[in-house]
Amino acid sequence: MVGQIIKIVSDNHVVAIKNEIYNCKCRGIFRHNHIVPLVGDMVEFDEKKQVIEKILPRKNEFRRPAVSNIDQAFLITSLKSPDFSLDLLDKLLAWMELHQTTSIICITKEDLLTEEEQKKIMPLLAYYKKIGYQIISNTNLEQIKKLLEDNTSVFTGQTGAGKSTLLNHLNPTWNLETGEISKALGRGRHTTRITELFQFDTGKVLDTPGFSALELKEYKKDQIKEAFVEFKHFPCPFKDCSHTNEKECEVKHAVEKGDILASRYQSYIKLLERRD
Repeated sequence: MVGQIIKIVSDNHVVAIKNEIYNCKCRGIFRHNHIVPLVGDMVEFDEKKQVIEKILPRKNEFRRPAVSNIDQAFLITSLKSPDFSLDLLDKLLAWMELHQTTSIICITKEDLLTEEEQKKIMPLLAYYKKIGYQIISNTNLEQIKKLLEDNTSVFTGQTGAGKSTLLNHLNPTWNLETGEISKALGRGRHTTRITELFQFDTGKVLDTPGFSALELKEYKKDQIKEAFVEFKHFPCPFKDCSHTNEKECEVKHAVEKGDILASRYQSYIKLLERRD
């Protein structure tokens, strides 16, 4: 049978298939071959022996938290209190692009903006929409629920941006206080957090302590460049252009003309510097 690992506690791997749950162990050869199963893995298993036989190819893989096969990420982005952070948003967008994960920018606290603040922020959001990212308000619950259908999703973003509030509205039975779905299942405040997938209608939602470190050192500079999706619309005369010091760089020209958001370009430069 084929199922998905939704939780791992020590050597117990909880595998779900439809509405059935199996507590499985892994074949001994896994340890011998240094194969490490992850939450999110699709696996072939023997339901009678409750043994995982094989891990199927992964769509993607994250290290911290250690999860796989994430379809989409809702980037919870506060427009005020905490303030709108383009730097963090760009970093998360690049991170998801590098992991072949669809990003959905979910804005919160729009009602707190003054008219002047709206005039500053709305054109910025329009830019992200123009380059291909979906933007949705946290108040549009029906649309969010539709997006969750048949997908494995994660909610991440700024601390205090309203992630737990949004999850409570999506499923009031979770009754979250600090954004931890697991608390609704009886785990105590000081219990070690466990990464786990929860069923949400026809989709799954990942409960995780969060992306604790968005390290980019393992990625090549060209990969980071590709993670800024709008750059490809401004091809440079030479393919190996890094969009940094080259004089004939079309991306830099596009920034000067305002076709590429200056803050996006600065975010790109910062990520290159953090990588070095």
